[in-house]
Amino acid sequence: MFKIALCQLWVTSDKERNIVHARKAIEEAANKGAQLVLLPEIWNSPYSNDSFPVYAEDIDAGGDASPSTAMLSELSRNLQITIVGGSIPERSGDKLYNTCCVFGTDGKLKAKHRKIHLFDIDIPGQMTFKESLTLTAGDSPTIVDTGRIGIGICYDIQFQELAMLYAARGAHLLCYPGAFNMVTGPLHWELIQRARAADGQVVQRGIHPRSASNTLTLNPEMGRLTWFGVHNWQLFVATCSPARDTNASYVAWGHSSLVGPFGEVIATTEHEEAIIIEEIDYSLIDQRRTFLPFQKQRRGDLYQLVDVQRRNTELTK
Repeated sequence: MFKIALCQLWVTSDKERNIVHARKAIEEAANKGAQLVLLPEIWNSPYSNDSFPVYAEDIDAGGDASPSTAMLSELSRNLQITIVGGSIPERSGDKLYNTCCVFGTDGKLKAKHRKIHLFDIDIPGQMTFKESLTLTAGDSPTIVDTGRIGIGICYDIQFQELAMLYAARGAHLLCYPGAFNMVTGPLHWELIQRARAADGQVVQRGIHPRSASNTLTLNPEMGRLTWFGVHNWQLFVATCSPARDTNASYVAWGHSSLVGPFGEVIATTEHEEAIIIEEIDYSLIDQRRTFLPFQKQRRGDLYQLVDVQRRNTELTK
């Protein structure tokens, strides 16, 4: 059991102010007992294609080239907490990414997730935004061994397959910093969070050594042995949005939330600045899976999940 904090922050055009403000929120959360802190999507910059190139940081270079992540590293080490650092615009060579960095209690970078699914929307008369005009999509799912956490950013949450993959890799908690807007927020924000938490187990297909819990069969498509294993889902889902600024060009919905493995909303807030602190008890996952034993009912003979990354890794061995 541990405490998680969701820091729903007001974001301005003043980057230095945003970094100082995030620091204070993280310190407040830690002082209240939080052991894991989640920040919003694009918390150091306005959410706009014009701003991404201006506010982007070279995360790999670190130090003065990335003051936002330098602050997160320092705080995680000094406060002895894990920080899922929302996301910031990242510059790598001639490309820009929407990137989430995870820092462990030693201050070291444990994972870096680049948003896989870019948010391109065009609803006539309501909402038009295309991240792909400036950003490049990431190409790798990200799971953090510390706490068994799967990472997604905003629009990543819409894609069930990514959450299924994380569950198959053993995640217990999915963290999604996200800035849903005033159109998609009321329609999808809570609905999708609860769906990702409550959906059942998955059957994974990939290449894997034989073990007591695996069944090996010959897969004619691949011409070699393929592993079919049943994996549980039903997870905790944590989301963190920027606070709503009605004067911004992109207005965030807010409503950061923690959802439990039955799809129940454990905690949420409105659209103003707020820090939610709640307990997560992973033992509830096993309890919920006992109540609804999807693993005994899933039809693996009819459908499977393919973990392409793992499959390709095994094929090259």
